Amino acid sequence: MKNKQNWMIYGANGYTGELIAREAVRLGLKPILAGRTQNKVQQLAQELGLEFKAFALDDVTQLSEQLTGMKLVLHCAGPFSATSKPMMQACIKAGSHYLDITGEIAVFELAQSFNQDAEQANVVLCPGVGFDVIPTDCIAAALKKALPDATHLALGFDSKTGLSPGTAKTSIEGMADGGKIRKNGKIITVPLAHQVRQIDFGDGQKSAMSVPWGDVSTAFYTTGIPNIEVFVPAPSSMIFAAKMLNSIRAVFKYKAVQNLMKQAIEKCVVGPDEELRAKLPTYVWGEAKNAKGEIKTARVQTQNAYSLTIHGSLTVARYLLEHDVKGATYTPAKLMGSRLVTQIAGSSDIVIS
Repeated sequence: MKNKQNWMIYGANGYTGELIAREAVRLGLKPILAGRTQNKVQQLAQELGLEFKAFALDDVTQLSEQLTGMKLVLHCAGPFSATSKPMMQACIKAGSHYLDITGEIAVFELAQSFNQDAEQANVVLCPGVGFDVIPTDCIAAALKKALPDATHLALGFDSKTGLSPGTAKTSIEGMADGGKIRKNGKIITVPLAHQVRQIDFGDGQKSAMSVPWGDVSTAFYTTGIPNIEVFVPAPSSMIFAAKMLNSIRAVFKYKAVQNLMKQAIEKCVVGPDEELRAKLPTYVWGEAKNAKGEIKTARVQTQNAYSLTIHGSLTVARYLLEHDVKGATYTPAKLMGSRLVTQIAGSSDIVIS
C-alpha cells in the first residue's frame, strides 16, 4: 500500500478508537493518531510507534489545516451529533475522505446534505463504517436485489455486547427525540417501542421492539425503499419501560439531566474486554415486502459489535487508501457492495429465503 502514513484516526484515545488503532498496527498500517487530549493520544502513539497530533474541533479552518496531507480521516470521537459536522466540513476543505463509526440518524442525514460539496471537492463521505450499519446496509442491498419492487423494509440485530461509554452517552441523547421510522420516504418521530413483534434474528424467535437506529436513514439511500423500521430483541420488562419513558422523555432534553447521566456513565460503564467480545456473536436480520405481499428474508451472523466495527472500519479505510473513488456521500454498501460484510473476519454469507 502506498503512503501508509497519510491517514488519521481521530479520537484514537477513546474505547473503540484505541481498539482500531491497535488492530491497524497489527495489520502493518501506520495511521497518525489524533484527539483532543494530548497526554492520552501521545501515550498510545508512543506505545504503538506512531505519530500523533492533538487538536480540538472548534474551528473548521484550523481543523482543516491539521488535516493537510491526509488522504482520509477515520473519525472515532463522539458524540458524533456534536463532532461530525466540523470534521466533515474540515475534510471537504482539506480534500480528505471522511469515515466514522456513528449510528446516529442525524449524522447520516447531515452527510447526505453535504453530497454536492463532497462531489465538488472529490471527497468521499461515508459515515457508519462499523456496527450496526455495515451488516444491516449489506442486508438491505441484498434484499433490494432479491425483491426489486419492495415497498417496506424491516432490519434488526441481536447483539449481547455491552455498551462502551461513548455509545451509552449517545443513547442518553437519543431518548429525548423518541422513536424514528421512515414512512413514505420521510423520517418521522413515533413513540419509543412504537412496534413490537416476534422475530427470529438467527438465534431463535424473540420478542422485539422498534428502535430509532441509523438504518432508518442509511438503508433508504442504499435501496430507495420508502418505508423502513429497525428492531432489537427486548424482554417484556424493557418494552414496558420504553413505553413508560414516552410520557417523561421531554426531561431528557435538559442539558443538566443529560450531563448528570453522562457523568454517571463515565464512572460505571466500561466497554467489554477482548475475552468477552470473542464469546458474543451477533445475528443480523432483514425483511423486505412488496405491494403484492411477497416477502424475502435475509440473515447474516457476524462478530460481536465492537470487533465488527474494528475490522469493518479498517476494511473500508484500506479500500479508500488503495482505490480512487469518485467524491460523494456514500453508505457502506453503496461504496463497497452488499458483500462487504462477508469480507470481514467472523462473518457468514448472507442467506436469503
